[in-house]
Amino acid sequence: MNETLPGLLSHRDLTILFVGIGNQLRKDDGIGVYISTRIRETESVKAITVEVSIENYIGKINSVKHDMLVMIDCADIGMPPGSYRLLPVCDTTDLTFNTHNISLKRVSEFFKGEVFLLAIQPESIDFGEDLSYLVKEAGNSIIELINKKEV
Repeated sequence: MNETLPGLLSHRDLTILFVGIGNQLRKDDGIGVYISTRIRETESVKAITVEVSIENYIGKINSVKHDMLVMIDCADIGMPPGSYRLLPVCDTTDLTFNTHNISLKRVSEFFKGEVFLLAIQPESIDFGEDLSYLVKEAGNSIIELINKKEV
């Protein structure tokens, strides 16, 4: 399935579980957590925040009824800071980032159904707690899109 975020959210019959990944002490790497903690849950939208240890949440993620899983994380997608792409996780490079204990592609093998990565281009993943302006603005736009999803 080749989807965009608005296209994915238009499927009213799907329950989507969003999983926020990232390290809030590494500037823009915290964007997944920033987004997942601001999602309003409904019957068709669920959210879990896992920070840097997604492998510790496999059982919890699989216990939440959902049709589709979207992992939210910063990733170098070769675009300007704040740009984002929704990618089937099978299309992502099998890399372990400095802030992850296991690659997202590898851990996705433990999940049921279709798995996507909502990859957001960071400006900086240096030590610090503040998101860059462009990445935070993108995060706010994504939150608004998700929170508009109708049941």
